[in-house]
Amino acid sequence: MPYKITVRQLINQLQAVDPDLPAYFAINPDWPHTHYVGHIVEVPGPHGAVYLCENGQEGVLPPTVRTELGWAAA
Repeated sequence: MPYKITVRQLINQLQAVDPDLPAYFAINPDWPHTHYVGHIVEVPGPHGAVYLCENGQEGVLPPTVRTELGWAAA
């Protein structure tokens, strides 16, 4: 996966999964917790971007997710 992805690439990836599943962030392999997705903020302009904000955490990532991401199981 490229270092940066576009909104279009993110949408394409999300279209391949069940739209009724909850969405979480997996952020840090050294502290592998499940994080909630919060606000989505768009900054317009020539150097604009979209920010997906973290909104707290639920618990530890399941070992199967850590394995799929290539993160060592804690």
